[in-house]
Amino acid sequence: MQRVSKVSAAVWVLVAAQLPLALGALAGGAALMLDPRGEIISLPVEMLAGTPFSTYLVPGALLFTFLGAYPALAAYGLARRPGWALPERINLFHGTHWVWAASLAVGGIPILWIAVQMLMLGYISVLQPFYVAWGMAIIGLTLLPQVQRHYRLEQ
Repeated sequence: MQRVSKVSAAVWVLVAAQLPLALGALAGGAALMLDPRGEIISLPVEMLAGTPFSTYLVPGALLFTFLGAYPALAAYGLARRPGWALPERINLFHGTHWVWAASLAVGGIPILWIAVQMLMLGYISVLQPFYVAWGMAIIGLTLLPQVQRHYRLEQ
């Protein structure tokens, strides 16, 4: 049985922090998958020299999935708290709704994405520290006591 506490403003700020991340990555990932040479978004394929990729197809699919679809699903879950069995089964944080753990992961994904990007390509954009800070903000919001309370399950 879930205990549903009054939704605090912090929960809605957390949802709002994940939606633009998701929408931007869905659009960017889709553009890269539709045009793996990167011309739609003016991203030269030559930037991929020295990486395992010859086109943007795989990076676009990863972007679409992990920084787009996953945060969109998490934002939906944060807002609606669906009782889905599979995510609950793999939830490492027993006693907490699965979406709380998913939100922590959403914060970590852009940090990991930028770390890997910087290892492969180096520092290429002022947006890199911005996305790291964005991920850290999502983690910080997820860890707020009022957010944790809202997603705690009755024992």
